[in-house]
Amino acid sequence: MIDAVLVWGGAATVLGGVAAMAWRSIAGARRLASRLDAVIDDWSGTEARPGVPARPGVMERLGGIEQRLTAVEHELHPNSGASLRDAVNRVDVRTARLCEETEGGPP
Repeated sequence: MIDAVLVWGGAATVLGGVAAMAWRSIAGARRLASRLDAVIDDWSGTEARPGVPARPGVMERLGGIEQRLTAVEHELHPNSGASLRDAVNRVDVRTARLCEETEGGPP
């Protein structure tokens, strides 16, 4: 009789341990799936829903960054006369002319 109780007690202990390990594994898998879902949402973006604005995905955000960078590069090189570089060059030429006039003027 005592042998049967010990066997059943051991079996219950083993089954409890297996159940606890399975529970922890499932909980870990759920946390991992939740994190993976968050990464996928960040990559692909999310639609707007009541009270929450839409978030663009990574590729859409990269496209916006490339457009802004193109606009900045346009301003850094001489081109049509409307860029920042052209304006700086015009100011430099005018300043050089003013310096020449003040140096060569009457004492």
